[in-house]
Amino acid sequence: MTTVGLIGSGMIGGTVARLSVAAGHHVVLSNSRGPETLKDLAGELGPLAAAGTCEEAAGAGDLVVVAIPVKAYSGVPAGPLVGKPVLDTGNYYPQRDGRIAELDDGSLTSSGLLQRDLPQARVVKVFNDIYFKHLRSLARPSGAADRSALPIAGDDEAAKAAVTAFLDSIGYDTVDAGPVAESWRQEPGTPVYGAPYGPFSDETGTPAGAAKIRAALAAARR
Repeated sequence: MTTVGLIGSGMIGGTVARLSVAAGHHVVLSNSRGPETLKDLAGELGPLAAAGTCEEAAGAGDLVVVAIPVKAYSGVPAGPLVGKPVLDTGNYYPQRDGRIAELDDGSLTSSGLLQRDLPQARVVKVFNDIYFKHLRSLARPSGAADRSALPIAGDDEAAKAAVTAFLDSIGYDTVDAGPVAESWRQEPGTPVYGAPYGPFSDETGTPAGAAKIRAALAAARR
């Protein structure tokens, strides 16, 4: 099975870890505070989970999930990620991240910023448009009539294929939203951000299939 490295193990990262372990994948958890702060989560997840440093998670992962604030992207270790699919879950929130000129003027997307910082990695935008509780509750087996889809965006087709296979294993179909430059279509404020899966007040969420996600992506406007 795949080993999933997690740089950031909070709401989205922790949920991806839980879904990964449920699917039989190994996970290596990390955060900015050190592996000792993740012992409880690793213990809860069981023998398929381990805690490590960010460098260890990056080195161990066949796929590496970056689930940290955009303002912290520059601290992601580039060396261990050369050639690897890097799943970018981040969203740019100026009130948290501070103003970033390239994101404000649209010359880069947030995933484009991460790709610039990790030029030899293969960045794929995913998991950023769904509430973490919905991500956990809406996972379904392959072929289920009420299976939801997640949009992905990236420049490397092999990396997107690897991410598609991973998403299938943890309970989701995939809609290709295009290259990294088009990943703004799934960023905050767009029709696909949050809304297709139901309001945050409903913790179980509403299934959103591929057709609904494609329509939401197509409706995005800058």
